[in-house]
Amino acid sequence: MFRFLLLFIIVVPALEIAVLLLSGRTIGVWPTILLIIATGILGAWLAKREGLQAIRLAQMQAQQGQVPSGVMLDGICILIGGLMLLTPGFITDAIGFFLLIPQTRTVAKALLLKIFHRLIKNGNFIIMSNRR
Repeated sequence: MFRFLLLFIIVVPALEIAVLLLSGRTIGVWPTILLIIATGILGAWLAKREGLQAIRLAQMQAQQGQVPSGVMLDGICILIGGLMLLTPGFITDAIGFFLLIPQTRTVAKALLLKIFHRLIKNGNFIIMSNRR
């Protein structure tokens, strides 16, 4: 997991720089800057909308006595997607939108669930309960 994170921290910024340079050369510097600002604004709006919807759904499920596990995964995806959209660049924006749009977020939720199950199975992830 650490190797993947290290690779992500090194490779993604290098790719972002390459794509930004290519974009600046292709459509111009100002259109590239405006596009980055526009995706940031649109992403912040979408993250807020989806986040509030997830909170409302979690509250509703809690009031009905249900455990909002699916909504918690939605919240994780929305948080990560919002952070990705705040990072300047087109690759991180694409990942951010992928995590924020409900239809594509289901793919990310399934992947997260698989990762959590593997971590729990290997004993690398411990779930604590306050039940007595």
